[in-house]
Amino acid sequence: MLQLKCTTSNCQHNLKNHCTAGIILINEKGICDTKIKRAGGALEQTFAELEAAEEFLSDAPDVVQCIANCVYNKNDRCNASSILVGDMMLSTKCATRIKP
Repeated sequence: MLQLKCTTSNCQHNLKNHCTAGIILINEKGICDTKIKRAGGALEQTFAELEAAEEFLSDAPDVVQCIANCVYNKNDRCNASSILVGDMMLSTKCATRIKP
């Protein structure tokens, strides 16, 4: 994985659009199951991002496990060169997903 951008506004793993989770899980509907809401909500995320140093942010987690029906899914792992994950109406989804 070369790049992962997460634009969710209330996730424990999101710092400045970088995912700090070691492994990301995308379910069969393309929803990010790794998302954990922050206890303080979006306001807490804003404070965390103000304190986060850029040099400690990695571009992407080591593994993106995916069981969605997607052209990038190879043996339940995502092989896309970049992924965009963001908030939708009711959930946080992988916007890169392309159904075959």
